Amino acid sequence: MRSLSRFKILLASSVLLAVSTVPACASGLDDKTPDQQTIDALEARALQAQPREQCFIYTQLIHEMTELSLRTYAAGDIQKATSLLKKVQLLSTKLHISISNDDKKLKDAEILLRHTAFRLNEMLHSTSYEDRPLVQETLAQVNKAESDAMMHVFNK
Repeated sequence: MRSLSRFKILLASSVLLAVSTVPACASGLDDKTPDQQTIDALEARALQAQPREQCFIYTQLIHEMTELSLRTYAAGDIQKATSLLKKVQLLSTKLHISISNDDKKLKDAEILLRHTAFRLNEMLHSTSYEDRPLVQETLAQVNKAESDAMMHVFNK
């Protein structure tokens, strides 16, 4: 009887610990407020980067632009948010082209793309009906880039 009580207490505390730490870890990527200076710096780095490093830098750019788009959309600047999402689509195409088997941080890129897709999915649910097609297209392209990155990770 005592062991059953201990087991229930241990199980309850484990569940509580897991539930309280997962959101803290997931929110770590979104703690930093994205800004145009960071995006401009990443764009400059992407142009000068070696091919092995471009994939991850493009991924960072996609993530930063998505986060900035989410914030500008929430602030009511639909035009800027839309412009950022169109740039995300272009970068997703560049990312797809830059993925290769010898990328330095391919697994990290795949994880960041998965998180970015999650954030775009959140945006999809909060946007107006007129804005959804662009968000859906962007989400589809980011999902494809994430899938491609994951396939390259598993093929290594």
